[in-house]
Amino acid sequence: MTALHEPVTLAGTHVRLELLEPRHQGDLAEAVRDGELWKLWYTSVPTPEGVAAEIERRRDLHATGSMLPFAVIAQRGELAGKAVGMTTYMNIDALNRRLEIGSTWYRRAVQRSALNTECKRLLLARAFETLGCIAVEFRTHWFNQASRRGIERLGAKLDGVLRSHVVNTHPDAAGTLRDTCVYSIVAAEWPSVRAHLDYQLSRPRG
Repeated sequence: MTALHEPVTLAGTHVRLELLEPRHQGDLAEAVRDGELWKLWYTSVPTPEGVAAEIERRRDLHATGSMLPFAVIAQRGELAGKAVGMTTYMNIDALNRRLEIGSTWYRRAVQRSALNTECKRLLLARAFETLGCIAVEFRTHWFNQASRRGIERLGAKLDGVLRSHVVNTHPDAAGTLRDTCVYSIVAAEWPSVRAHLDYQLSRPRG
């Protein structure tokens, strides 16, 4: 059976996902400036100067088998061919065929777009249809309302809240405790979620 962390390129109409590499640094430093994403205290997004270190961190985790990091490449529009964000398969549990889709961020210009929907469609399809996962998780900060709404729009269900889960290291909230919302999609739900995502992608967008 295919290893959950095996590198792969996934491509659709709006987005291509490819193994995160140092060559993506320039695009991603530009992307993170769009919306100054690192300033959001309830997220963990690198500064432009920290992008190289974040790429290295994710690649080191890939080497251990616990993460498969992707660069998110736009396929259409003015940003076509450019890396516009990062996402990962993370907390990979090969024995129990589970993983989390997370550590995701996109530049503001492509947020809440068909690119994001298709990105999740590609990652979920591979997880359930190729890798044989029994469940895929999503986790986010209690106060990250935009992320929570986005996860719920996918069709994921809230499993629960891990209260005082981890210490927040963001400089604007250093030492505070993060309540983590845990969502999941299980294998039996995937056909309905897939139909929902395909419907979303078929709708015209402004």
